[in-house]
Amino acid sequence: MNDYRRIAEAIAYLVDHRAEQPTLDEVAAASGLSSYHFQRLFKRYAGVTPKQFLAALTLEHAKKLLDRDASVLKASLESGLSGPARLHDHFIAIDAMSPGEYKSGGRNLHATYGFAQTPFGRVRAVSTQRGVAALDFVHDDHGDAPFDPRSTPLPQGTFARDDRIAEAIAQRAFGVDREPLRLHVRGTNFQVRVWRALLQLERGERISYAQLADALGAPRAARAVGNAVAANAVAVLIPCHRVIAASGAVGTYRWSSRRKLALLPWEAAMQRSSR
Repeated sequence: MNDYRRIAEAIAYLVDHRAEQPTLDEVAAASGLSSYHFQRLFKRYAGVTPKQFLAALTLEHAKKLLDRDASVLKASLESGLSGPARLHDHFIAIDAMSPGEYKSGGRNLHATYGFAQTPFGRVRAVSTQRGVAALDFVHDDHGDAPFDPRSTPLPQGTFARDDRIAEAIAQRAFGVDREPLRLHVRGTNFQVRVWRALLQLERGERISYAQLADALGAPRAARAVGNAVAANAVAVLIPCHRVIAASGAVGTYRWSSRRKLALLPWEAAMQRSSR
């Protein structure tokens, strides 16, 4: 078992057994490693310790029990979209495709695609010279299947495989690197506005669809905001997983609600450990 898969399974174990508050020894044993080796491996690949991640999971559960609205959202509009701090996601800039590129589906654009391992599963990254066009979670055996451009935002583009580029993108998405990164996305003007607004949220922060619509000056457009969130093709880098239901429920996620349940507390733990 490779290290990335081992950590992905350890994260799933912690999510499933959160109520039992497993010890480091128990999680390490489930992973087939010594406690010392497991602790170092988890910190290396997840960016936080198993204890920090479990604490974040526990806090998430406590928030839902105490208050399914205000406490979970943490006054997102006041401290998020209008906040002055520029941390992890603020080093990401969106470059929207031109109307011609949008209409043609990327015809005449040269792009790369590749695969990389992350603590939350395997990802496929698609990029052009202008930035990352897509980042999505895939099945472990997906890399052996024929590549289909129609499964990307650039169905008419020309592609070459380059796993090294994909690995660099994955490291930026799941690591602590703060080097500037550009996204080259295909979306309507409204969708791009929604995605840019999401980049203003801090790691670990949440916002509801209605609050996001309010922040965009379109309070009656919550449904359209939801559609734009669902249309996002760049996982994690455009943090659509931070949008939750007004009740505080995690809600749906393009790449599975289970993965979203793990991403949210992981981000919160990463944010706290960086302070």
